[in-house]
Amino acid sequence: MATTNPVPRFPDGFLWGVSTSAHQIEGAVDEREPSVWDVFTAEPGRVRDGSTAAVACDHVHRHREDVALLSGLGVDAYRFSVSWPRVRARGGLDFYDRLVDDLCAAGVRPVPTLFHWDLPAGLDWLERGTAERFAEYVGEVAGRLGDRVERWITLNEPAEHTLLGHALGVHAPGRRLLFDALPVAHHQLLAHGLAVRALRAAGAGGIGIANSHGPTWPASPDPADVAAADFYDTLLNRLFADPVLLGRYPDGLGDLMPGDVEADLRIIAEPIDWYGVNYYAPTRVGAPQGTEIDFGGVRMPADLPFSVREIEGYPVTDFGWPVVPEALTELLTTFHARYGDRLPPVVITENGCSYEGVDDQARITYLDGHIHALHRALEAGVDVRGYFVWSLMDNFEWAEGHTRRFGLVHVDFETQRRTPKSSYGWLREVLSEQRRRRNPSGT
Repeated sequence: MATTNPVPRFPDGFLWGVSTSAHQIEGAVDEREPSVWDVFTAEPGRVRDGSTAAVACDHVHRHREDVALLSGLGVDAYRFSVSWPRVRARGGLDFYDRLVDDLCAAGVRPVPTLFHWDLPAGLDWLERGTAERFAEYVGEVAGRLGDRVERWITLNEPAEHTLLGHALGVHAPGRRLLFDALPVAHHQLLAHGLAVRALRAAGAGGIGIANSHGPTWPASPDPADVAAADFYDTLLNRLFADPVLLGRYPDGLGDLMPGDVEADLRIIAEPIDWYGVNYYAPTRVGAPQGTEIDFGGVRMPADLPFSVREIEGYPVTDFGWPVVPEALTELLTTFHARYGDRLPPVVITENGCSYEGVDDQARITYLDGHIHALHRALEAGVDVRGYFVWSLMDNFEWAEGHTRRFGLVHVDFETQRRTPKSSYGWLREVLSEQRRRRNPSGT
């Protein structure tokens, strides 16, 4: 059995939830328009096990069963994503209308993400017009769901969508543009700002973004390694945080962006109500080594101005990612120091791990360590308001297909049977204890 310490009491109003995304769980592809991921996964060799998300977890047809799992878990909120290709199809918002109604009836707050990588086929983030069309779609969704939704997420992980999908080509749409992918980053950030305006115009509040972040550790004290790590940190952390929080790009990067950058930055920096952080692990970075490196299944080109190195001395998940809870505390306190009063309240919008098995004691240890690390950040003065586990259930894990399992609930993809794992039961008890501490009288 996993050995855990009692989870400390979190403040009243702290939001506990779990996360999913549309393409990874919904299935029902014939009931929506195609996305860039449908095109990508149709190409042989793009997905590790050759699977697609045509069925995934069949969430569109089984969402009431999944809402019951959420209710049984005792979470406050459910972070899901709205599929832009589904909304473009006839009656596409009807499903999300039903889902939001069912969540509200179960006492679970809906937290929709408006873009989680499933761009409609035919659109392109290299084109500025995609940001404008995104804002139109956001206004449509807000007009339909806004009477029941109190918290919104504009984009999920634009850094990964830029790097993996457009710079390195291992995710959809499969481009390998390296630094020529920077306009994709800019247009996604612009889409975020335009979406904030569209949501405000629809009367919505509680608006945030879910950016992926993690500490960057130099491979050594050597100045070349330190410089490479600083550059990597700028690309993966500050490139996507500084424009939103400070209204500017890190030095030199704004010159590489298309269009009227200063005017766009005024849109990108539209005030948000909270800032979402997806955290999984730190990254160890050094100077270029002159050879192509396989890092976590991603081929890193030899001509990059940095090289990603293995982090030794820590346990790893089944995905090979190092388990470093204290790096979450480091990340949050660093952001608190870097951005000061420009950093709004923070919500951990994703944190989780891939492990096989239903009796997933390693996942319990992982979650316990990260929840304690989060509390230490609170004690250090970081205004953290929520924590979402990735993920509610096993799903289609992008280019890894069905070979990685991040869920609190096991899914048999042949039968669609859902089986709560040991981690589901553990988290249910943690959340129950948090409620008892908030209301010891039970009234």
